[in-house]
Formats: sequence, structure tokens, C-alpha cells
Amino acid sequence: LKEEYSVSELCRLMDVNRSGYYKWKQRQGTKNQYERHRDDLTALLLEVHEQHRSYGYHRLAAVVRRETGLIFSDNLAHKCCKYAGIRAHVNHYRWKKPKDESKIFPNLVACKWNAKQPLELVASDMTIMKHKGKQFEWTYLLDTFNNEIISSHIGKRAGDIKPYYDCLEDLIEMTKEQKDPVTLHTDQGSVYSSAAFCNAHKDYNIIRSMSRVATPTDNCVIEAINGWVKAEMYAEGWHRMFDSPEEMIDTFVYYYNHYRPAYSLQYKTPVQYRTDLGF
Repeated sequence: LKEEYSVSELCRLMDVNRSGYYKWKQRQGTKNQYERHRDDLTALLLEVHEQHRSYGYHRLAAVVRRETGLIFSDNLAHKCCKYAGIRAHVNHYRWKKPKDESKIFPNLVACKWNAKQPLELVASDMTIMKHKGKQFEWTYLLDTFNNEIISSHIGKRAGDIKPYYDCLEDLIEMTKEQKDPVTLHTDQGSVYSSAAFCNAHKDYNIIRSMSRVATPTDNCVIEAINGWVKAEMYAEGWHRMFDSPEEMIDTFVYYYNHYRPAYSLQYKTPVQYRTDLGF
């Protein structure tokens, strides 16, 4: 067309500014500021993904915002992750049919995890972890107000009951000056159901609640955390980074409470969420 018509005539016909046409022509092969911004954001998301391969795009975006101060939407983060092939390396829990009610303590929680303040509703559980190919048992207490791990102990051998009592002693110490009772929700494991464990807290301001038999959904908050904690730690290589399981768990608990953004807390950390509310 340039042999028959001038650039001015073609621009006038297409209702395009002549100077704008030349600027567009000059930019061919180079990226605009929005494309460069997406490339920079994709690089940042990839960097965080390499450190935390179990994170989805929401959590990756929260970490990038916290560390860089950049302002961008989750939708843009999703597009960048999709373009770069970033996917969370985790498995999800499958629902199981609930079974019978506890015969020792009733299920007072009944899936109503609505604590209004710290140390109002605490869940406890034991889960099997691995460190350099060897298994160990990890018992901990979770404050469901902000999903903060408030006590954590590991067993010296398989079936060790001491971590259960250590966590209970920590809870008793934390609630000594508290007027309102704390509800401790557990499953029907042999230690939690034992007379010795029940007698250990009978003189303190602790109310017991128990899940139904073989019904992890009754203790869904801590059971969910059990699942993705292991998925995240194994995906990110925590079991290879530390010399001992004690060091691995202690470091992870601190990281979880102070640095890991949580979806249920609007991508704040448990400690940040608690302190922002004045507790």
C-alpha cells in the first residue's frame, strides 16, 4: 500500500494519529511497561515458588507483597503462575463418613470453630513425621482462634506418651491466670482417652471435648494442618535441611507462627493476626 498511498493518507483513513503510528512501529519487538511488570512479577513468584513449592498463587502473592511492597491483584498473580507453569505440589484430603459419638467426653465443638479470643478453644493431635528417612511422632496444641501452634513436643521413641503430657502441662501453665475455661478438643486416641490423662487436668480450668470415632472431620482444623504441613515440608525439603528432628520442628513452628501467611487469616501470619486484634 505504501507505493500507492502515503502514510498520512492511510493513517487518516484508519483514524490513527500519524505520530502514534511511528511510535508503535518503533516499539515493535520491545515490551511495554505492563509486559515488563508481568515478567518481573513472574520472576518474583518463581523465586518464592522455588523456596515454597507447596504454595498456591494466593500465598505466593502474599509473600511477594510482604517482601517487596508491590501492589498487584491475585488475578494477575494467577495469570503469571499459569504462564510460568507454577503449580502447588500438595495432595488433598478425601472426606470420610462420620462414625459414633465419644463415650468419654461429648463433642462440644460440633465443628463450630468460632473462638473469639486466644486460649478459648484449643485442639491437639499427634501426627507421624519423617526426618532423613526415619519416622517420629509429633504432638502439638493449636489455638483455633488464630491457628497458632502454642505447644510442640516430639517423642523419643514410637508410642512415647510424654509429649502428650508435656503439651498438657504447657496448656495448664498458659491458662493459670485465665478466668474463662479453655476447651481442649482431641480425637479418641488411647492417650487422650486414658484415665491418667483425664485425671491430669481434672483440677484445672480445662473442659474436654472429643471427636467421634474415626471421624477426623470432627477435628478438621488440626487434621487439615497435619496434612498440608507434611506436604509442604516434604515438598520444600525440610527433612533434609536439618541435622535433627527437634531442630526441624522447632524451626518450622517458629516459621509457621511468624512468617507463613494463612488463607483463613486473610494471608496474615498467626502472630500478626493475633497482635493486630490487640491480644
